[in-house]
Amino acid sequence: FLWNKVKPTTPEAWREAMRPYREQFWNEAIGRFAAGSIPPNPRSRLIYDQPHWSVHEVVLDVLPDVYAWGYFFLPKGIKPGEKRPVVVVQHGGGGVPADVMTEDKNSSGYRYYKAFALRLVERGFIVFAPHMLNGGQDRVYGQPRTLLLQRKANSIGRTITSITIAQEVVILDWLATRPTVDPGRIAFYGLSYGGKAAMRIPAILDRIALSICSADFNEWIWKNVTTDFKSSMIYTSNYDVMEFNLGSTFSYAEMAALIAPRPFMVERGHYDTVGLDEWVAFEYAKVNRLYGKLRIPQVTEIEYFVGPHSIHGVGTFKFLHRHLNW
Repeated sequence: FLWNKVKPTTPEAWREAMRPYREQFWNEAIGRFAAGSIPPNPRSRLIYDQPHWSVHEVVLDVLPDVYAWGYFFLPKGIKPGEKRPVVVVQHGGGGVPADVMTEDKNSSGYRYYKAFALRLVERGFIVFAPHMLNGGQDRVYGQPRTLLLQRKANSIGRTITSITIAQEVVILDWLATRPTVDPGRIAFYGLSYGGKAAMRIPAILDRIALSICSADFNEWIWKNVTTDFKSSMIYTSNYDVMEFNLGSTFSYAEMAALIAPRPFMVERGHYDTVGLDEWVAFEYAKVNRLYGKLRIPQVTEIEYFVGPHSIHGVGTFKFLHRHLNW
């Protein structure tokens, strides 16, 4: 009944109607930290300098004892006064920013990400690859560090994603200060855990112009609770994916509804074991119907490809070029 209160008419009316839903999602399902309470105090250092692009490692303060860091990829040859679109590329579980740029074909990083940060900066996009708290083998007192953070966060009505969103707010603020960045053309493209971020962060932060969810889009309630699918969260150690009352409020189609009417795309490999094509198609059909009712069907897409849990980078790259006007 939550969603019966709003009807799709025009993109402008839908954007306005989503404001209270966005607040509910942020405050009640995800949990909210107020970023910006301390100065960001940006620090950076050059870590790669190639003929056509460079990479700086950037650190920004977010909250007391909480900071954000990531890699800032800048193509060379930007003209004075020119402002380029930015693609925020988000790694998956247990990953780090270096994974999205490695070209070592024997590495797990390349197997999943296909160096898509480099492929995008080679196309002239500015790229930012933030580090995201998630999974991994980092342990404290024998327990995964993020499990301890999740338990602490849950006790005060927050989640790990609450921290991620606070970090993203500061990252977006910093990007907007860069003289080469067009703050109105910042996209988000994430794989796996990064795909989870691509659903939640743009759903909450409406200044992100476009979102691409890769290797994660699903019928999220089934994915969390079913005992009939071997990749159900019931059988995994993904303790930090649970959010408050999501089952009766916001699955992935509803998160996409919060992103609408902005451009939204799903990238799905047929052999990706995080879900089933039928589940993905079932959930995406609701998104496609919404954009159709808003009379903007061209603003959403899904691309299936014959492949596993990885970046494909074909239709998604075309989508970025088209909707970021680059």
